[in-house]
Amino acid sequence: MSNNKIIRDLTTGPVPKTLINFAMPLFLSGLLQMVYNMVDMVVVGRFVGTEGLSAVAIGGEVLQLITFVAMGFSNAGQILISRFVGENRYDRVGRMVGTLFTLLLSLAVGISVIFLFTYKGILTWLNTPAEIFEYTRQYALTCIIGTVFIYGYNLVSAILRGMGDSKHPFMFIAIASILNLILDLILVGPLHMGPLGAALATVIGQASSFLFALRLLYRNRDSIYFDFRPTSFRIHKKVFKPLISLGIPMVIQSAAVTFSMLFVNSYVNSYGTTAVAVTGVARKLEMMIGVVSQAISSAGGAMVAQALGAGKVKRVPQILLCALWIVAIPAVIFAVVTALRPQWLFGLFSTDEAVLTMALTYVPVAMIQYLGCVLRPASFALINGSGNSRLNLTVALVDGIISRIGLALLLGVYLAWGIRGFWYGNAFSGLMPFVIGGSYFLSGLWKRRASTERRDAEAKA
Repeated sequence: MSNNKIIRDLTTGPVPKTLINFAMPLFLSGLLQMVYNMVDMVVVGRFVGTEGLSAVAIGGEVLQLITFVAMGFSNAGQILISRFVGENRYDRVGRMVGTLFTLLLSLAVGISVIFLFTYKGILTWLNTPAEIFEYTRQYALTCIIGTVFIYGYNLVSAILRGMGDSKHPFMFIAIASILNLILDLILVGPLHMGPLGAALATVIGQASSFLFALRLLYRNRDSIYFDFRPTSFRIHKKVFKPLISLGIPMVIQSAAVTFSMLFVNSYVNSYGTTAVAVTGVARKLEMMIGVVSQAISSAGGAMVAQALGAGKVKRVPQILLCALWIVAIPAVIFAVVTALRPQWLFGLFSTDEAVLTMALTYVPVAMIQYLGCVLRPASFALINGSGNSRLNLTVALVDGIISRIGLALLLGVYLAWGIRGFWYGNAFSGLMPFVIGGSYFLSGLWKRRASTERRDAEAKA
């Protein structure tokens, strides 16, 4: 294993300690990212009211639609970098860095242009209530303009995490969160810019994170085996093929989940601004445990990738077991708080009595969501860490399309449960990755896959 100051070996030391130490900065980063997103809703909800809160909720859905490509390819790049580190193939680390930069920033520009011409149609498709359409348009348009910074931050963070560095991404998102909070309070408060001000604060914060992260990579260019010369920013065929092979299913997975959630939310939005506000706040509250889940999933995936790359197969079950119980502890605590004090939690965002009354009906749904947050990380850590692109595609189809849309229509439309049917359909679909990932683990196919890929790598070396 290299001794440079960026790359970190995740294949040694006790699994619980290594997983927690690596995941903690990821968790703190996710927590700050959650606060970063929630601040917009809290500030707008307090200064503008339910209409502004609903506009930010729907605008956030458009932002998810924009970023799913970045998330898919960034996660794929992170896993492959971890695999190259475990196999001591550092030349491919540098090539992957150049390839990720060229691919993702090009996609960011292209996607921005497409959405500039289509976002109004998307807002109409989402059944955006007429009374908040202009607020939502302002928020969505501003976020679209800042797409390149969002993509840039995701790719740089993926590079660092793939090398075992989870601390610097936390530092960068901390800078963005503080800046976002300050600008939110100024732009939405005294300057009365409403959702537009919240979106500007988000974009400026993301831009700051990206530029600070880019500066770190440049200063440590020798450690990441990338010289930042113009000729190095190109697509390298040797790493592009595995990136596309793993990245496209992960993009499809993100797209399927994102589009299916937007499909469900389009029905939810038709129930009016109160329903939109409750659903939007609920999503943010679920993110509180979701950040732990995502941190463990990302850290576990990197550890599984390095372990398999280094041939330490017996370490993998330990990683997965630790992933389960680490997420379970905060999930149980949070479930108790949600069950006992739901109106207090929703009251952090809105004082509207209609919102707080409807929030009570969401509590059972939240319990199912928390269970999914506990069960998913181990499954995704194994699937992503082993680089199984086909299984990722299966998860995408089952979780994102068949399950979420199917259950939502079954419960919400055919069984006439109304908005509760769409909530429950979305919640139950979140359990599907565990069913698929658990079956994959019990089958033992991931062991044979890892052995085959390692033999191929050694033969090529």
